[in-house]
Amino acid sequence: MNIFKTMAVKNLGEVTRAIPVIDVGPAFRGEPGGLDGVATEVRRASEQVGFFYIAGHGVPQAIIDAAFAASREFHAMPAAEKQALPINENNIGYLPVNESIQRASKVHKATRPNYNESFFISHDRGPEHPDVVAGLPLRGMNQWPDGHDAMRTAMVRYFTTMERVGEQLLPVLARALELPFDWFAPFFRDEAHINLRFLHYPPQETDDDEQFGQGPHTDNSFITMLAREDVPGLAVGLPNGEWLAPPVIDGTFLVNLGNMMKRWSNDRFLSTPHGVLNDSGKDRYSIAFFYSPTVSAKIECVPTCVSAESPARYEPAVYRDLVLDFYNANYFHRKNYAA
Repeated sequence: MNIFKTMAVKNLGEVTRAIPVIDVGPAFRGEPGGLDGVATEVRRASEQVGFFYIAGHGVPQAIIDAAFAASREFHAMPAAEKQALPINENNIGYLPVNESIQRASKVHKATRPNYNESFFISHDRGPEHPDVVAGLPLRGMNQWPDGHDAMRTAMVRYFTTMERVGEQLLPVLARALELPFDWFAPFFRDEAHINLRFLHYPPQETDDDEQFGQGPHTDNSFITMLAREDVPGLAVGLPNGEWLAPPVIDGTFLVNLGNMMKRWSNDRFLSTPHGVLNDSGKDRYSIAFFYSPTVSAKIECVPTCVSAESPARYEPAVYRDLVLDFYNANYFHRKNYAA
């Protein structure tokens, strides 16, 4: 049986007790006591479930709506036009249906490729950008279709808006780990590694127990911020073993911690499995903003999470190496680039 089909059905009150809604406005606005107050709530959610909703983030709904419209515009393009922008060595471009699989999952090893198509963008670098000129890994240019200037504008606006939200969350997450508020900032200063993924899940067969829209997995990001619409499909694996379908709550983003935060926190903060089963009979769209440190950052367990009783579980590692290992394990196109 497909593991998501055992999901617990809960009312909104039960859901928000499991995955809390946190108003980050007091921290973002710099209110007295706001940063540490929000950090306390984030700490609790990060230790108990690894997911939380954020409200009060200040992102206008019009920017989100325009991003979804841009995603629909892209995915409605003829297949040949999308395939002319194939995902490349920087994980930028178009990923067709059945071109990724969740091999890295420790929860459930999917036997079928993921039934979704995706368009990935990153920083909108120009050809003169020094990292583009140097051909540095994971620092390439976006790929854009001709004749879709408004789509590009909406996607880039969403990217830069969410980048600012990520920057504002860094002090919250630092204080959640009892670190100085600016502790994470240097690791993100030289262009944080950001993948913005515009996802389309076509309707899938309901009687295929081995087919997922996105197989159960944990993200390899620092944090992920997810925008969704009303079509259901997301499932979150709670620490008690239940699978929960978190509803869309107006005015919020759903945030989950990724493997980099888990590693930095020496497993104190959770990177929680989740996936998608689109058995709604409708097309489903979501937008995932993967926010991570700059690719040259060295990640090692933070001092507040290491002690004689809890020694470091991870050796120091460069983020570039960690993310490339993840890509190589999960994306079929990486066979062309993996050493």
